[in-house]
Amino acid sequence: MIVGILCASQLWSQDNNHTRIPLLGEMTPEFTAQTTTGKIKFPDDYFMKWKIIFSHPADFTPVCSSEILQLAAMQDDFDKLDTRIFVLSTDGLSSHLAWVQSLETINYPNDRPVKIKFPLIPDPDLKISRQFGMIHSYTSNTRDIRGVFIIDPNDRVAAVFFYPMNVGRNMDEIKRTLIALQTADKYGVLTPGNWIPGEDV
Repeated sequence: MIVGILCASQLWSQDNNHTRIPLLGEMTPEFTAQTTTGKIKFPDDYFMKWKIIFSHPADFTPVCSSEILQLAAMQDDFDKLDTRIFVLSTDGLSSHLAWVQSLETINYPNDRPVKIKFPLIPDPDLKISRQFGMIHSYTSNTRDIRGVFIIDPNDRVAAVFFYPMNVGRNMDEIKRTLIALQTADKYGVLTPGNWIPGEDV
């Protein structure tokens, strides 16, 4: 009976029509990639840092572009929270580089251009996307949904968000969740519903 269950699980995890999502508390998947800011080894290059990975359906699309620019405008906020940002899509590196160059000419979101300092990770073979369960076959077999993984300094998955392709993410909510996780870890407390940083825990 147990052997049968293990074999079924292995088949399920290898089936391209299904996806396995890393669970809360699980060690993050590891990967090496050549990005828009150079080669990275994840998570080893970011020892004892908080990390957030955002997946996107495609480069040069309107919702994705608005999200990248919102993140770029908040880079200093995440830096102060000792957190590194990563963006992933199934497009190639050349496309990512051209997209970043284009985005940095746009006066958005604060009526001025922003510099994108965080890496965009290419994943044309879908290997990284599948490691994180970002390919949802009922939506697309070749494009990531809008996933978010917050990973703690011990390289464990701390929070997971999934959004459909046609709904942009609220970056302020993701930042609020990050602060709540950091507060809970530091002080051993719980945060109530609709908690805002600075309120009672």
